[in-house]
Amino acid sequence: MPKINGNEIRPGNILEHDGGLWAAVKVDHVKPGKGGAFAQVELRNLRSGSKLNERFRSADKVERVRLDQKDQQFLFETDGMLTFMDSVTFEQIELSADLLGDRRPFLQDGMTVQIEYYEDEALSVSLPQKVTCTIVETEPVVKGQTAANSFKPALLDNGVRVMVPPFVGVDEAIVVNTETMEYAERA
Repeated sequence: MPKINGNEIRPGNILEHDGGLWAAVKVDHVKPGKGGAFAQVELRNLRSGSKLNERFRSADKVERVRLDQKDQQFLFETDGMLTFMDSVTFEQIELSADLLGDRRPFLQDGMTVQIEYYEDEALSVSLPQKVTCTIVETEPVVKGQTAANSFKPALLDNGVRVMVPPFVGVDEAIVVNTETMEYAERA
């Protein structure tokens, strides 16, 4: 694994630090009036999710880790375990549904996701940025109401509640952004 200087850390870098794998969330380069410059880095542990603030001077060396990304297809869920199949080798793996967190309802049968691996350990699952869902419950459409900054609550077919514009009705398909969990557009 390549070693990089403390001042070369960028947001999104994966680092091996204190025996764990950490993702750099936020990096601030500080040049105090007295003393040497340093990078103030907010780190998030990829395994436990805990956060850590650390200072790295330019002379400090840290291990930068590269994660392997594989596209895999979601097959089914049993007892809180999600089963995925590798698109190339057709090998199946089981991962905990906790890896997805509150984005779990957006995972649909047959969906292709990107799983990041460190050696043979799966660390994260990335859903497609936009997913199509159907509205099962919302307030009726009101004629004459403009779409300027007014939203109404809606229940989707996967059980998630989102805010939608007033012109969207029941049984309509909409596109939801899985990162922000907000309405994006009509499907």
